[in-house]
Amino acid sequence: QVQLVESGGGSVQAGGSLRLSCAASGSTVNRRCMVWFRQAPGKEREGVAGLRTTSGSTYYADSVKGRFTISLDNAKNTLYLQMNGLNPEDTAMYYCAARFDCASASWHLDYLYTYWGQGTQVTVSL
Repeated sequence: QVQLVESGGGSVQAGGSLRLSCAASGSTVNRRCMVWFRQAPGKEREGVAGLRTTSGSTYYADSVKGRFTISLDNAKNTLYLQMNGLNPEDTAMYYCAARFDCASASWHLDYLYTYWGQGTQVTVSL
């Protein structure tokens, strides 16, 4: 089992920054792949950024490349998402998810993920 708890969401103005955190516990095998998803009202959930912990490989959606950075603090068992240059299109509920492994072609597929956090809301205003 894996437990994931997100924090760090909030309301910011366009151009601002936020850092999301996902505190993880439980099986390390089942969280060798950790990903941030987001879901805006009326839209499908989309993969934002992923990290394959065994190799350090990172994956990003085109919409956030160059603005968001995913990282992992192994000592704290915490996954981060540094979000810079936020715009209103980034407004969504952000979720942390984990599974036993991931690959470049499939990291963004939400139906593959077994473990999910409860989400943290990010709201960006003009």
